[in-house]
Amino acid sequence: MTVVDVDEASFQREVLDRSRDVPVVVDFWAEWCGPCRMLGPVLESAADSRAGKVVLAKLDTDANPGLSQSYGIRGIPAVKAFRDGEVVDEFVGAAPPAAVERFFDSLVPSAAEQLVEQGDEATLREALELEPGRADAALALARVLLDRDEPAEALSVLEPVRGSFQADGLAARIHLLDSARANGGDDVRVARAFAALDLGDVAGGLELLLGELETSEGDTREWLRQAIVAQLEQLGVDDPLARESRRRLAAVLY
Repeated sequence: MTVVDVDEASFQREVLDRSRDVPVVVDFWAEWCGPCRMLGPVLESAADSRAGKVVLAKLDTDANPGLSQSYGIRGIPAVKAFRDGEVVDEFVGAAPPAAVERFFDSLVPSAAEQLVEQGDEATLREALELEPGRADAALALARVLLDRDEPAEALSVLEPVRGSFQADGLAARIHLLDSARANGGDDVRVARAFAALDLGDVAGGLELLLGELETSEGDTREWLRQAIVAQLEQLGVDDPLARESRRRLAAVLY
């Protein structure tokens, strides 16, 4: 069933619990609300057309004032999307059909997303055929190829990706390690840095990369910057090590 009526007694089961398996869109409405009567059929059509991939739950705000208050409903129609028991998107008012379709589309994994979730080489390649340059698919496939010692092929997979610090960082790592192998012992710190990162010694790995950056130039300098930035993104903006490393990175670069 793609459309269900819910109340305060069934909300936990039909919305919060069910949203752990499938996105649930809640239509907060009332009988007297003209825009609600206009929006309702549009929401129902959007849910029905997705064949169970999204559930629409309709909640009468007059009959369920406690839930209306809990979710801060001040105007209706109000529409909230739930996933894993939490509100992940929402809008207020009688949105046009095209906007409603986009809202529902954002909740349903695309074909490429579903392929990426499977994670094997064949499905990752299929995902990239559907969405060339998709970062998560390219990163996963590049790592598969690196595990198989195919760095050139991994670089070709990463090349079309734009706007991803992680993709840039992995490509930079490949270039740096290739350069280190070509130069023998001259770039030993680079190899040691990535070995440390792979073992979970993030502080040690960053220390070596930042030290190498201080004396680098040209392409090597840019690859080191990209590798460091990718690692800092993984740490997060509030991580103390990331804050200190960003300060040092800026001091070296600027």
